[in-house]
Amino acid sequence: MNKPNSAPALDEVMLAMDVVDTLRHHEDVALRELAQDGRDSVLKDRLRALYESQGLEVSDRILEEGIKALKESRFTYEPTPAGLSRTLAGLWIRRGLIGASLAGLIVVISLWVGFSVWQKASAERQAEAARIELNQTLPAEIANAVKVAMAEAQTEAARKRVEQLLLDAQAALARSDAVAAKGALATLENVRSMLVQSYDLRIVTGANERSGVYRIPDVNSGARNYYLIVEAVASDGTLLSFPILNEETNKSEIVKKWGIRVPQSTYNAVRDDKMDDGIVQKTILATKPRGALEPNYAMRVSGGAITDW
Repeated sequence: MNKPNSAPALDEVMLAMDVVDTLRHHEDVALRELAQDGRDSVLKDRLRALYESQGLEVSDRILEEGIKALKESRFTYEPTPAGLSRTLAGLWIRRGLIGASLAGLIVVISLWVGFSVWQKASAERQAEAARIELNQTLPAEIANAVKVAMAEAQTEAARKRVEQLLLDAQAALARSDAVAAKGALATLENVRSMLVQSYDLRIVTGANERSGVYRIPDVNSGARNYYLIVEAVASDGTLLSFPILNEETNKSEIVKKWGIRVPQSTYNAVRDDKMDDGIVQKTILATKPRGALEPNYAMRVSGGAITDW
């Protein structure tokens, strides 16, 4: 037997909760009976009959406790009113998800900040490299190229060409145009390479070689263009290759033999020379000495060239 102040047994509490739950499932009956004073006994009888139909015996005290609990809204969940406490409690319950989201956000922010810092540093390095190139590297390389080319230049035309390229390079540097400055530098180096070369432009001869050809231009079928076929021979006998612009196709090709356009008189003189004994006696059309950009021609030429015939 329980003491007066002792807590009710767990099974009695559960049974009382079941009574309340049963009353909720028969809410229309319960509310109608509870709304009338003194009808607790009727409700209690109905509950007892309901439990007995299920083979359960419930004491009057349990039934009374259930009815009383329903009146007092015990065993009924009432949500916490909205407010700071409820918000904090919700955040605490979802702390794992919130923590993971914050961690992900921190990682994204860190990566973005890191990338921004790297990008800024990279841009600064590139800007500094460009500044050094324009103010130090290219001026030094251009000055050296001019010095070397001038040392090789032996003609007035060659020296003027080098001076003009220097002016072009300086103008490009003044407007911070690195591309144009590099272009001028490349041309200076090419000019130096041309200046150190020496060779003869020799008319091709021999029984199986064509020493000259003529062409009838498309725009004037009544005219003829005359060409002597030449090759560049270095002092050691090496045949040199040059980029030649074909005036018929307007395309440049690197070749070892090409045709130089000449007046008909020059063409006829070479033709007559070869017809005499099958060999051209005067084979040197021009000589290009070291220090000059252009060959010195021993015969008259008209300018223009072809690369196939």
